[in-house]
Amino acid sequence: MSALAKASGALKSVDYEVFGRVQGNGGGLSVLNVVSELALMVLSHYFPNQYTEQEAKKLGVVGWVKNTSQGTVTGQVQGPEEKVNEMKSWLSRVGSPSSRIDKTNFSNEKEISKLDFSDFNTRY
Repeated sequence: MSALAKASGALKSVDYEVFGRVQGNGGGLSVLNVVSELALMVLSHYFPNQYTEQEAKKLGVVGWVKNTSQGTVTGQVQGPEEKVNEMKSWLSRVGSPSSRIDKTNFSNEKEISKLDFSDFNTRY
């Protein structure tokens, strides 16, 4: 069993799909913050999943994230149950700065005996 599993008890795995404006599709711009909004839109368009990676790494979970051709974001998260639940909350309520989350579907949620990944990264 990994050190992560020993330190935190049960490990959990869950697949997710996030719906809404989640791939940096743009949005309304105000005159006061047009420069910062444009910068966020450019970053979100070219690096849409960097925020998900950052949050996952901050929480200490592993897995992956990927944009789909349907305009959603999908992936898998694994780690200690408490940390996976924190990531689920972030995926449902926060997301990247320019995202608008309409709903998040979670599936295949299960307890696992070991992690399938060693890091969290973006798939292309």
